[in-house]
Amino acid sequence: MQRQTCIAALLLTLATGVWAQQPQKLEPLPDVPPPPNTLDVESKEPPVVVTTRKKGEDTIEEYRVNGQLYMIKVIPPEAPPYYLVDPDGQGQFVRKDAHDSGLRVPMWLIKSW
Repeated sequence: MQRQTCIAALLLTLATGVWAQQPQKLEPLPDVPPPPNTLDVESKEPPVVVTTRKKGEDTIEEYRVNGQLYMIKVIPPEAPPYYLVDPDGQGQFVRKDAHDSGLRVPMWLIKSW
């Protein structure tokens, strides 16, 4: 008797798992809408105008927004390029190297002998 009860419980457990896997009433998904047309949307940012010229052996790229020069990229022939950036818009350019992260490690002299 106990064996029959165990078998019945096992069959009931298996049947419950199969019943749970039956799909419910499924509805089809709606069609995917087309992507928005980005060509019609006007850019809210002003365009960046890049002017390239040669000065000696160096290549100079000037970056302007609304006619205002804000960055100059200097590309020497056999050296890494560097940038001259106007951080305030006042015409005072500061050199920024391409690999410069701006992080300055303090190097204090603690003791010498």
